[in-house]
Amino acid sequence: MRCIRLLPRSAALPAAVALPLALAGPAAAAAGISVSTSGANVSVVTSACALNGGSWGTASLLGAQQTSFAQGRQVALSGTAASQSAAWSAVAPGTYTVTVRCSNGVSAGSQVVSVSASTTPAATRAATSAPSRGVAGGLGGATRDHGTLTLGVGAALVGTAVIAGAWFLRRPPKAYRRY
Repeated sequence: MRCIRLLPRSAALPAAVALPLALAGPAAAAAGISVSTSGANVSVVTSACALNGGSWGTASLLGAQQTSFAQGRQVALSGTAASQSAAWSAVAPGTYTVTVRCSNGVSAGSQVVSVSASTTPAATRAATSAPSRGVAGGLGGATRDHGTLTLGVGAALVGTAVIAGAWFLRRPPKAYRRY
């Protein structure tokens, strides 16, 4: 039986090199930053910037009509050498582009993010305080400390009910009488 080679030997090496590059192409553009949304808040995290002149860099949130970094809502990056971050609050629903520029002028990356309308309604009631000792769910008065006399009387009542039930079930049935 013959085996047919799909790739000639000369094409195997270029194919092995090109495949990882082709797969990493779109992901490599946004690999420097990570953008997340939570309701009307947008945040970006990166580790690509270095401290330069006391600044890590700047992040910009660009709306649909904005085309340059300077037109967006800019926030200075803060953090450590391992991770820098920036955040925007009260962002209106829509599609935005988040761009991060390090303090040395090099772009750390950009990513498109969509902010959706908040699904939780605004609170209309005043806040109430939580119970001090938790909720007595299913234990029937678990929030109060009962004394030993109360617990002893309760145990005696339960014991009496168990003995009476056993006596009732073990009693011989009465003879059936017809009058």
